[in-house]
Amino acid sequence: MTFVSPAVLLPLALAVRAGVIIFTLLAWRHRRAARRVAFLGSVAASLLTALVAAGVLSSGQPVDGVLLAHHASGLSLSYAVDGLTAWFLIVLALVAIPVAIFSIGYTAHPPFEGRSVFIGVAFNVAMGAMELVFSASDVITFLCAWELMTLVTAALVATEHEEWAARRAAFLYLALSHLATGCLIAGFMVLASASGSLAFSTMLAGHLAPGAMRHGLFALFFLGFAVKAGVVPLHVWLPEAHPAAPTNISALMSSVMIKTGIYGIIRVCVFGLGVPSFSWGALVIFLGGLSAVLGVLYALVQHDLKRLLAYHSVENIGIILLGFGVGMIGLADGRPGLAVVGVAAGLYHVLNHAVFKGLLFLGAGGVVVATGTRQIEQYGGLMRRMPWTALFFLVGALAISGLPPLNAFVSEWLTFQAFLFGFSGSAAPAVYLLFPIGGALLALTAALAAACFVKAFGISFLALPRSQASADARESPAVMLLPQAFLAVLCVALGLFPGWVLRVLGGVMAPLPGLQSPVPLAEGVLAVTPGLAGFDHLFPLLFFGALILGLTTAVVLATRWRVARRGVPTWGCGGELTARTEYTATAFSKPLMMMFQGVYRPTRHVDRLSEVSPYFPREVRYSAEIEPTFERYVYGPVLRAVLWVANGMKVLQAGSLHAYLAYVIVLVVSLVLMVWWRS
Repeated sequence: MTFVSPAVLLPLALAVRAGVIIFTLLAWRHRRAARRVAFLGSVAASLLTALVAAGVLSSGQPVDGVLLAHHASGLSLSYAVDGLTAWFLIVLALVAIPVAIFSIGYTAHPPFEGRSVFIGVAFNVAMGAMELVFSASDVITFLCAWELMTLVTAALVATEHEEWAARRAAFLYLALSHLATGCLIAGFMVLASASGSLAFSTMLAGHLAPGAMRHGLFALFFLGFAVKAGVVPLHVWLPEAHPAAPTNISALMSSVMIKTGIYGIIRVCVFGLGVPSFSWGALVIFLGGLSAVLGVLYALVQHDLKRLLAYHSVENIGIILLGFGVGMIGLADGRPGLAVVGVAAGLYHVLNHAVFKGLLFLGAGGVVVATGTRQIEQYGGLMRRMPWTALFFLVGALAISGLPPLNAFVSEWLTFQAFLFGFSGSAAPAVYLLFPIGGALLALTAALAAACFVKAFGISFLALPRSQASADARESPAVMLLPQAFLAVLCVALGLFPGWVLRVLGGVMAPLPGLQSPVPLAEGVLAVTPGLAGFDHLFPLLFFGALILGLTTAVVLATRWRVARRGVPTWGCGGELTARTEYTATAFSKPLMMMFQGVYRPTRHVDRLSEVSPYFPREVRYSAEIEPTFERYVYGPVLRAVLWVANGMKVLQAGSLHAYLAYVIVLVVSLVLMVWWRS
């Protein structure tokens, strides 16, 4: 029995956010109180959103309503929460609540203490906009929320607007986002014209766009949503914006905000335009594999911790697209079993990536606050000084590397099973080439991700401090550690009990067209059974039990046979071991840079400074850079072409009132002639 109708909870959550924003602004002089009001109020609103989502998932009954209606014009802002919307709202709430609590402590530190009121207000606006993006039931509501989310996120990226890098990142994000919005508006206008309605239930019925128009609409919508998701080659804003933003905002952007693009791809491109074409699924798999591999390769050579994590968001968006690409091919081939496994893998990884990426960004935020730098080369020895942060970051690093029994292992394993399942009875010859390549790229991505986080964790937390700031680092306060602990526990729980998650996903996918399949995904709460032979059954708890048994055996053996121990210094080849002799992040990634130099196209500069003879240098300076391939060969020519056209059009700006009036007259006459000709 519920005292409040679930349909009221979402408007109530938005009303709470509006009230929180007002009270935060009223208390702006008292920063500490304003921070608490802003972020604890956001926690309350997110709990309400989670309740309505949980109610829809448990009952299987969607809810809808009207937020605002203007009777004179007939326009209204409406919402609807079905299973797919509820899944994304749950993902949003699971990350937003710990991020909001973390923000109370994080924004109390410089340089954000003086701007904590702005961050708190903008945080609530961004959260409300994302909730509306996921739950909008018509075009007007969706586009208003989409643009509001874009603008407030750009403002948050430019929080440190004194820095040129922050201003550039915000401008780049705005430029690409508005290009994406233009594509979405064009696509929705075509659908609205064909359907005579602005409601998604009518526009996305799947039968309005025949023939070539359907392919054109897919291209428009996929381009618009892929920019927000950070799909290669539309990802260039992401590694610039995420490091520039405050770390709590980076966690929100990387974990959930880019998932609004994924939500749009699922809602419109996969299920809203009718049965997907085989070529659509092949394109999604291609771009997913490209994003996954290039994302992790570029992450490997980053020494800015937040930039490294940003590139891993590109990688994981690629993994999500691999699952959805398989699902689209399953729908195109009329194989609902394959479609169910692929879509389930993608949706599961949406949740998993949000959890472990939120954890990693919060850990990075604690490290940046403690050391004052984002450069991995300046870290070292942080495990002794920040043991809890190190533990939680290690859990996130193991999870993102796809190691059992943590959560990403299950969703990546499901994606592998989807590729294997695709061989069973496929009538399309291209599948026998596409699926092995997709599986191989996924395997390569997982291996490179593990190597990258060996570097990120080992160089940052082990050995000796490489700077005085690292040596003086202190553990984060409890308000910043408890959210990390919560997300770390989620990483373990989502890996140990995948059957429960897949049962929920079964309810999410059941109403979606083409996914009514008898293929079982789970057996109880512990086992994953995607419907192949016996070898495809997975029990993550067995991995966990084997790990505990091995550790227990090692401890028992070590304590039972008391071997005499003596401490000796580490052999340093005759030299003294100091921070200067440690392995660096640059040295760690150098072999991989050489191996993939065709991708990186690196340039190296070595300067030897000597006083007496060049054979006896006093100092050697080494620097290496990778070529910005997409910026140079994709966006550079486009930018030059746009500037060339703009310069050519300067002649139209004559500064003469008579010329401007002539332009208006020509335009009016042209429109009249066009109307007359069409009539």
